Amino acid sequence: MQQSELDSNVPGGFISYGRKSYYKPAPLPPSRDLALGNDFYETLSDATFWLGKLSGMSLELDFPPVLYTSLLRKEAIESAEIEGADVDYDALYSLETRSFDAGEDEISADSTKGQTKDTQEVLNYEDAIKGGIEALDRREDLTVERLHEFHETLLTGVPDDRVDTDTLGAYKTKPNHIGDFLPPVPDQVDGLMDALFTYYRTGGSYHPLVDVALFHYQFETIHPYGDGNGRLGRLLITLQLYDAGYLERPNLYLSEHFNRNKPTYVDRLEAVRYDGDWKAWLSFFIEGVARQAHESVDRTLSLARLRRQYDADYGGKSYTKNQLAVKLFEQPYVTSKTVQRLFDVKQPTASRVINDLVDEGVLEEVTGKGRNKEYRAREIFEILEQPPQTY
Repeated sequence: MQQSELDSNVPGGFISYGRKSYYKPAPLPPSRDLALGNDFYETLSDATFWLGKLSGMSLELDFPPVLYTSLLRKEAIESAEIEGADVDYDALYSLETRSFDAGEDEISADSTKGQTKDTQEVLNYEDAIKGGIEALDRREDLTVERLHEFHETLLTGVPDDRVDTDTLGAYKTKPNHIGDFLPPVPDQVDGLMDALFTYYRTGGSYHPLVDVALFHYQFETIHPYGDGNGRLGRLLITLQLYDAGYLERPNLYLSEHFNRNKPTYVDRLEAVRYDGDWKAWLSFFIEGVARQAHESVDRTLSLARLRRQYDADYGGKSYTKNQLAVKLFEQPYVTSKTVQRLFDVKQPTASRVINDLVDEGVLEEVTGKGRNKEYRAREIFEILEQPPQTY
């Protein structure tokens, strides 16, 4: 499609570049009225309601950090899957458990041996989110410099066949493509990104959720880095919602909505670029926020109910089995060594306790091996891994 074929409402245009043309988006805000309509504002109201409910629960429920980490991990896994990665909960918790068993505070290089090559992407995503939250808690702003730091974190240590850029923590130095779409070329990126962050810093022009959606469209259209733009763009959504006070913790996994509706996600972005259809994109985005906030509320409530059940069934007793059952909400993936280290018991006692909880349906073995067995909290992981219930 060329400039002459674009509708006058389109927020950008094609610029000749050698034998091709790249697309240069107009700066935010959109130059014409968005005309969103009552149905859109009803969806927006739903999104703010469920975000408010999720934030309220985050403040009221006394949950161990591992459960919020699990929801953050769900976002990280979904985001990586959009890029073609193949990682599950077991692989990541197995890494953490082996490091714990070895007496290490963090996942070590030795612990990662034998894991899938995509695991590092998820761990990097978690580190970037946590680093961003910590920076915001220190009252530091989201800036271009911070963006470069996130980009470097996301791609560091990722296998070469999963990274298509030589510039980590810096804007692209050569043109890139999104299918047949040619986003702005390198010498245009600095100005476009400075304008985008100026829009963000000045508070935008619309409802905060609408401005987050506009920012995401603009960022993905500029495509400022040689690789990792999708992961970074999705990460920024969580940080912007946290920055705007819509999240008390990073427990909204919007990438699930994008992952389950990938063709629609792409179509809605292209409809803005080529047809100026802001409403379709904004409706898709805000609907996703509403659904995923609802999902996170339901999942969190299910975990809270299960924890109360375990407290009632196993709490208040000093038996190692009872202590382990309650401890699963902090350590949901264990080995015999884990139990020995947690409760200072011998191997026979640890094995007996694990076998008892397997018989009671609390734990399940996941490796299928005769030796070096690993176990996970069956009902906790059923809640974490269940497919979306609200759509």
